[in-house]
Amino acid sequence: MAEEVKKKKVIKAADGTVKKAADETKKTVKKAEEAVEEVKPAAKKAEKEAAEAEETVVTGKKKTEAAKPVGNAKGLRIGAIVLWVAAIAFEIVAVFTLFGKINITFMNTLTWLIILIVLDLVCVIIGSQLWKKANHIDPASKKNKTKFWLWNNMGLIVAIFAFVPLIILLLTNKNLDKKTRTIAVIAACAALLIGGAASFDYNPVSEEEKQVAEANISGQVTWTQYGKVYHIYIDDEHWCQHLNNSDTVSVGTVEEAIAAGKTRLCKTCARNNGLEGIEDLPLSD
Repeated sequence: MAEEVKKKKVIKAADGTVKKAADETKKTVKKAEEAVEEVKPAAKKAEKEAAEAEETVVTGKKKTEAAKPVGNAKGLRIGAIVLWVAAIAFEIVAVFTLFGKINITFMNTLTWLIILIVLDLVCVIIGSQLWKKANHIDPASKKNKTKFWLWNNMGLIVAIFAFVPLIILLLTNKNLDKKTRTIAVIAACAALLIGGAASFDYNPVSEEEKQVAEANISGQVTWTQYGKVYHIYIDDEHWCQHLNNSDTVSVGTVEEAIAAGKTRLCKTCARNNGLEGIEDLPLSD
């Protein structure tokens, strides 16, 4: 009788141990399932990215971005003029400082001059970028080449007026000590060179060129962020050979491409689509 009771106790203890182990196993399995559910979204995302990467390699598919809005040329020009006026104002303040009309007690003359030159430069450059953007949206006519050049390079002209008078006055001002004069002249000359280079329009477009392009190129075109030209857009699997090394491109109209600073058609695209010498093509009726 005692042995039977003892066996029952052993069996009961074993059953308890098995039940406990089963419960622990269930909990572990449940945690594992929860962990798998948490990992699934990341795994799916990775699988999708891998598939897209493989598709890009196999088909040459690229990421396309919609072109940015063209913008308002008048507003951009107003902004440019306001900044250029501010640049000339900073130059005038610098001149007044040179002649003792403005006395800054909390900093020396050289520091104040450097600050004014930097502010002058910032206004010149930002204003010039706005002006060039406006000229790509609403270009000038090329019938008068001199006027066309001057209009497209107003930023360069402003840069000359914003720094050359100051440089001359710095060189001729005998009240400045040699160190202040030398450093200020170097800073102003550097600002003139930087501002002039940043303000010059290396890729101007004329009203006539824009009209011809819009009249003779149907459909959309494509371009890269740092490229200087736009390309004929066919579809997402066929690209101009010059876009082979570009993963991301913008797609839009000719007007949007020119507004983005891409002022002419790629020569290869022109040749492949029978548009060579597009600048000489007559306007469509």
